[in-house]
Amino acid sequence: MKKMQQLLPWIIFVAALMYASQGFIRPERIESQFDLDSFRGIPVSAGGRTKPIDTVARNSLMNLSGRQSIKTDDGEMSAIEWYLELVTNPEESIKRRVFRIDHPDVLTLAGLDDEKRIRFSFAEIFPAGNEINRQAMLASEIKAKARDPFQRAVLVLGQKLMLYSSLQQLQDPYLVPPLRVGDDWRSFVTVLDEDPRDPDALALLHILQRYRADDPQAFNEGLTVFFDLIDTQIPYDARKARYEVTYNQVRPFYTASVLYVGAFLIGCFGLLLSQLAKPDISKTLLGIMTSLILAAFVIQTVGLASRVYLQGRPPITNLYSSAVFVGWFGVILGLIIDRQMKLGLGGIMASAIGFGTLIIAHNLGNSGDTMEMMQAVLDTNFWLATHVIVITIGYSATFFAGFLGIAYVLLGVFTPVLDHERGKTLVKMVYGVICFSTLMSFAGTVLGGIWADQSWGRFWGWDAKENGAALLVLMNLLILHARWGGMIRDRGLIVLAISCNIVTAWSWFGTNMLGVGLHSYGFMQSAVFWIVVFVISQLVLMGIGMLPMKLWRSQFARVPASSNPPI
Repeated sequence: MKKMQQLLPWIIFVAALMYASQGFIRPERIESQFDLDSFRGIPVSAGGRTKPIDTVARNSLMNLSGRQSIKTDDGEMSAIEWYLELVTNPEESIKRRVFRIDHPDVLTLAGLDDEKRIRFSFAEIFPAGNEINRQAMLASEIKAKARDPFQRAVLVLGQKLMLYSSLQQLQDPYLVPPLRVGDDWRSFVTVLDEDPRDPDALALLHILQRYRADDPQAFNEGLTVFFDLIDTQIPYDARKARYEVTYNQVRPFYTASVLYVGAFLIGCFGLLLSQLAKPDISKTLLGIMTSLILAAFVIQTVGLASRVYLQGRPPITNLYSSAVFVGWFGVILGLIIDRQMKLGLGGIMASAIGFGTLIIAHNLGNSGDTMEMMQAVLDTNFWLATHVIVITIGYSATFFAGFLGIAYVLLGVFTPVLDHERGKTLVKMVYGVICFSTLMSFAGTVLGGIWADQSWGRFWGWDAKENGAALLVLMNLLILHARWGGMIRDRGLIVLAISCNIVTAWSWFGTNMLGVGLHSYGFMQSAVFWIVVFVISQLVLMGIGMLPMKLWRSQFARVPASSNPPI
């Protein structure tokens, strides 16, 4: 029995990896006489990078509808099938309900307010198209921060209509590849307008015409000839496009997030059982938690490495990838702490941060290509690999310390789990992580100043993002000085660590919401609400952490009131 308990975590680890590798072992196939599995690997150019047409179809449909497939009377239509229908059979495509509209005033503007649904077809929206475009133009003239909900919603709908038209008219993406020396990616429509006999454009036109004519044999033969051509002339782009199709199917970050949830729940249950005098079962469950976290970490690492290969850039290039990286490094910290302290709390926090940051990344990636690059001045491999990674590690470590502080408060106030030994150990964890985050935040800020001096001719300019980075360093230093000076003890350290979550969220995301400064590259109106909610939640947790010790349920907190322990 004991042998089985020792082997079980390893069995779970292998099973989790096998579950995650299904996309590689048995890739998703589209049931069709047309070789759509090959077609979606055709490389195209869009958004400043080469990508498979599968990614264009998925991202476009997600942008329009919030989904990567369409429900039809016959079942589901994949993104690539929708794209092919859009460009080859517009008469049918305009009937597909792909436009998601939520705002009631926009529905009224489009004359759709009587419908009890949120997705509509182009044919339904078209009669109000001119007025929608006019209202969208008016909204675009107003600064992003000053727009009301209707203006934001109608502007989004206007952008969706432009995207739909651009795809349907084959203006975007650039479909004609550079198959000759000196050529660039070219627009399909432009090439045919300039030279109706261009062989590359005609090869693509033949494939699309065969699809419209419902001739799978000719479609597949044309596709084979075209792939032979691009495999010979642009083999690197062709290989990357095929790999990205596999990456889209495997969805490593989604799989990792599922495993993190499982690890968190099992870890919490194991921690609970440790209080019920069942140490053997608790140890086994905590071992399973660690195995699931390790499996999720491996999968997340594969996802990060895949993005590095596909982009040809370091792992952090935009807000989406920064969220993935923050969680990835947080998991490393959690596993290290768990191995040193052997309490299970490090693993529980690792799984919580891993899942939470992947959810943030998922929501950041809902509206477009997650591999788009930052602004041109930020598009520098050396500094992306130094300043950006180091400062992001600082964010991750500070968040980890703050979430350990949250665990201390919640376990201490609401459960009897946090005995004296666990409490002291948790405080040591928080203190050690804050020391590390101080070093990384300071180093990252200095590196950022050197980059700014090279890019803009000044080391420091009191830009919002620069101020946020400095504030993070100062907050960490404040905690350390207060601890060393005896102004705070365990509880004071914990409460201030939680306050660092607010500072980190502001430095990481909040400064972008201002819409000002040289670093404002990620403005999102919807994020403002969630940042406010997060800040309020942290203030509430800080307040709970400062409750009188007699209200704490944990044993170590039950001290005589007359002793008046310092915070």
